Amino acid sequence: MGNADLRDLASIRTIPFDDLEGSVVAVDAHNWLYRYLTTTVKWTSSSAYTTADGVEVPNLIGVVTGLASLFEHDLTPVMVFDGEVTSMKADEVAERRAQRARAEERRAEAVARGDDVEAARLSARTQRLTDVIQRTTRELLGLLDVPVVEAPAEGEAQCAHMAADGSVDHAGSEDYDTLLFGAPTTLRGLTSKGDPELMDLAATLADLELDRGGLVDVAMLCGTDFNDGVHGVGPKTAVSAVREHGDLWGVLEARDASIPNAEAVRSFFLDPPVRDVSVDETVSPDVDAAMTYVVDEWGVDRGSVERGFDRIRESQVQTGLDRWT
Repeated sequence: MGNADLRDLASIRTIPFDDLEGSVVAVDAHNWLYRYLTTTVKWTSSSAYTTADGVEVPNLIGVVTGLASLFEHDLTPVMVFDGEVTSMKADEVAERRAQRARAEERRAEAVARGDDVEAARLSARTQRLTDVIQRTTRELLGLLDVPVVEAPAEGEAQCAHMAADGSVDHAGSEDYDTLLFGAPTTLRGLTSKGDPELMDLAATLADLELDRGGLVDVAMLCGTDFNDGVHGVGPKTAVSAVREHGDLWGVLEARDASIPNAEAVRSFFLDPPVRDVSVDETVSPDVDAAMTYVVDEWGVDRGSVERGFDRIRESQVQTGLDRWT
């Protein structure tokens, strides 16, 4: 989820795609893929992405569609996948599983009463990144020559690290945690129609008159994926409290409150497990091989991906950049 309260505090502006031409973006792959996965399931007949053995691979349609959109805007994506889930996130993961289970129950009820529209909507909510989806996504990305990075832990943290050390130009995620992990700039809305948003860390800190540690303190007081917040503290109150009391500990003492594992959570945001990587910006997608893989090997309906592959081919011609080889 990321800390949605940061939406009220972050410096965010719409940026034209034209201003981003030629940029390399470290994309939070799980976040990006899940959005295309749920959209595909919601609006596409399951017969288009279900194999003869009953295996569902809607991700293959979503990846083709999503990459075409990025390539058309002359962006080079570097797909960053989550690594090991930190124990601090166990409660969040458990809640997401419970939400999917509840959605699955409601979907079955909708099917039983013949409500196809509601069933399709709820089916999108039950999606998860299965082992098959994980593997086939990576294999398709390989055929399309899209760089893949395996993060040691949180994908958002790895994206932020790559943006901060100059390996890429921007992080790309719908979550706000990239701000806390130190990404100088994050592109949001890469899966949406219209221009994306640019979230700016330096401008955010200047506006709030905080350093990054103070911003993390504010987020923790509101609540993050790794900790519950302090009752009655919203984003504006948290900013004022951190300014007044100096840091998280001062605020907790003043309010006679506590956050379990506060030191560990704070340290995780400020110094997360990441690794240095070298990014090859040269992209040479083998569209024919990718089409064969998706349609012939996995039985995806050709009509569901043909236009996407055509758009990728057209992007190679239209951009005319040296990195397209």
